[in-house]
Amino acid sequence: MDFMLSDAQKALQKKAREFAIREVLPVAQKYDASEEFPLPVIKKAWEEDLLNLAIPTKYGGLGYGLLDSCIVVEEMSSACPGIATSIFDNNLGAEPIIIGGNEEQKQRILGELINDFKLIAFATSEASMGSDVAGMKCRAEKDGDEYILNGNKFWITNGGFADYITVFATVDPEKKHKGIAAFIVDSKSEGVRLGKHIPKLGQRASNTVAVGLKNVRIPKENVLAKPGRGFVLAMQTFAHTRPAIGAFAVGCARSAMEYSIDYANKREAFGRPIGNYQMIQEKIANMYKDVEAARLLTYKAAWEADQGMDNNLSSSIAKAFASDVAMNVTTEAIQIFGGYGYLRTYPVEKLFRDAKLYQIYEGTSEIQRIVISRFVMKQYEHALPSVFKRDRD
Repeated sequence: MDFMLSDAQKALQKKAREFAIREVLPVAQKYDASEEFPLPVIKKAWEEDLLNLAIPTKYGGLGYGLLDSCIVVEEMSSACPGIATSIFDNNLGAEPIIIGGNEEQKQRILGELINDFKLIAFATSEASMGSDVAGMKCRAEKDGDEYILNGNKFWITNGGFADYITVFATVDPEKKHKGIAAFIVDSKSEGVRLGKHIPKLGQRASNTVAVGLKNVRIPKENVLAKPGRGFVLAMQTFAHTRPAIGAFAVGCARSAMEYSIDYANKREAFGRPIGNYQMIQEKIANMYKDVEAARLLTYKAAWEADQGMDNNLSSSIAKAFASDVAMNVTTEAIQIFGGYGYLRTYPVEKLFRDAKLYQIYEGTSEIQRIVISRFVMKQYEHALPSVFKRDRD
């Protein structure tokens, strides 16, 4: 069991950290305040091969594994979680094609993402449905070898600027998961309407919109998954991308911790730095141990995915734990900063707002706990004899 990053991973981490400090950190407050889409930063990430991390080398990509991606994501998120989300969303949008696309789709779409600066979004959620993927109402009507889409998608990250969107829709809502199919939608297609940016509490540099679909014709070559297979593809995608949410949360929490250490060492109260007080030391110690634990769980989930293992359980554990860590650490960071933590003068206020989203998107923390509890109650293998058997003995 080796917990060391390889030399290549250390070099990738260094590259991502330098990019984050040079290109992301200086503009984080600006994009948070204006809620503009950080397109120039994303384009620079594409130019420096820090976009489209998961695209295989066969299709022109660098073929990074999920663990590699998590290393990059943590560094980006430490500088600005919102901009990091905007950069990484291309991985989410492309993942269904990487997993379930045919050879022609992979060559065509993935090749475009690598060779041209193009964005791809991911769309399962709707206004009345988020974590309940099987409850979607967006319709896909078969018409020969083609499909016609009608409905609306909501909470679509990068949707207002995407060139392509991987859209999940159902041929019949009554069929639940068995009716769900998936499609590659060109955002310039007739009938596609990209909504205005939706104002949010945090992660304001991340573009979030509604996408309207009215009689959008999907040609045969853009059908990604047939009915029934679409739901499986969505779940496989989440299992592959969910560990990255853990990495986002780790990066956010790590920044809040580092800012807290800086502040505690310099801010004086009652004649000495507040870092000399055991109450503050306890807060920082808890921050550090939780960030370390969250990173290890995230790495484990990512490593399992890279080994071709079923990481559904480990990714749920990593996301649920790391999301809570981000929320707890940023809350405590504001407490350490006191009144200054509540002001926009210091960055911990922004990180606090950014952190909340991790407990919500790509499956709420409650949904992750349902996944975990189902495993524990039905599949977990006990090491000890049953308590009832022991009583009988």
